[in-house]
Amino acid sequence: NVSLLFKLYCLTVMTLVAAAYTVALRYTRTADKDLYFSTTAVCITEVIKLLLSAGLLAKETGSVGRFKASVSENVLGSPKDLVKLSVPSLVYAVQNNMAFLALSNLDAAVYQVTYQLKIPCTALCTVLMLNRTLSKLQWFSVFMLCGGVTLVQWKPAQATKVVVEQNPLLGFGAIAVAVLCSGFAGVYFEKVLKSSDTSLWVRNIQMYLSGIVVTLVGAYLSDGAEIKEKGFFYGYTYYVWFVIFLASVGGLYTSIVVKYTDNIMKGFSAAAAIVLSTIASVVLFGLQITSTFALGALLVCVSIYLYGLPRQETTSIQQGETTSKERLIGV
Repeated sequence: NVSLLFKLYCLTVMTLVAAAYTVALRYTRTADKDLYFSTTAVCITEVIKLLLSAGLLAKETGSVGRFKASVSENVLGSPKDLVKLSVPSLVYAVQNNMAFLALSNLDAAVYQVTYQLKIPCTALCTVLMLNRTLSKLQWFSVFMLCGGVTLVQWKPAQATKVVVEQNPLLGFGAIAVAVLCSGFAGVYFEKVLKSSDTSLWVRNIQMYLSGIVVTLVGAYLSDGAEIKEKGFFYGYTYYVWFVIFLASVGGLYTSIVVKYTDNIMKGFSAAAAIVLSTIASVVLFGLQITSTFALGALLVCVSIYLYGLPRQETTSIQQGETTSKERLIGV
């Protein structure tokens, strides 16, 4: 059993790291004139997460011999597990491409609203795939979180003279696939983590190996010509490496949160990170706080509180009411 304090610690660290990552990423995209290739940065992030997971596995096993035996047995000697853990990487790749296709065929405001449906979709996948139940209050808080994140990220449409051909039907189809992929991939990984006693770091290594392959192929499919011309590490600065490091640490803590809590709590943590990063951007970059952001941040905070309310209290109250009714009937 994992203590509540440890779970809160992991959620807090994940939220702070995600917020710091968002702020640092915003700085690198505005400060650096020679922009790096984001596709290569994602690939390097997977490599660093793999190395960190290997180091933590070595610490967990306690000796070089045990580490080699664990890698040989669970990674090199388990091709079925490698295929099993390649599913989330492939699904996330599909999700990213579908999200980009949807953004190209929908108005930004419509995209912002519909893409947040991944939050209740994750909750639905949790119920269906993990046989869990959510109370009515928890479902209400999930949809409240969805609305809050939408308001926090809301940007009013700007008038433009440029006419862009869009296919709304294609856009809505793509966003539906992206939302389903987001919910399925996260809950699938959670199910794999919790369905066996295999070390978390072994599972991470298995997933990151396939992640490196998927992201490397994606990088050369998207920016292959420019990467060959300018180099794989073009535009990398100390700030870029810092962003990659934050993304790597955040990825490890995300897997810990999924292992010891669930994907729904991960969604609440990510929402809190969005709010914190925006507040930090006000101080660092002079970003203006809008009324929609304030309302969205309030909804996010309230939804987190409502979701965290213990369900036992409601049950005990209902039981108490039933007992009192039985007493009245007896009288």
